[in-house]
Amino acid sequence: MLEEETEMLRTKLHELTLEHRDLDDVINRLSLDPDFDQLQLRRMKKRKLVLKDQISQIRSKLIPDIEA
Repeated sequence: MLEEETEMLRTKLHELTLEHRDLDDVINRLSLDPDFDQLQLRRMKKRKLVLKDQISQIRSKLIPDIEA
């Protein structure tokens, strides 16, 4: 992998991680509010799972293959 690609992946990983963390904070705060729209809360949780998958994919690309 080229150095440029690696740096782009690291930047994207950082952005996704921040978004995931922010979304987690929002979900935790809003889940305490019984009047908050449950559909919106489910959508946020789904987005958080998508972010988690994207983070995992990028991390696996950044880890070099280990030869057995």
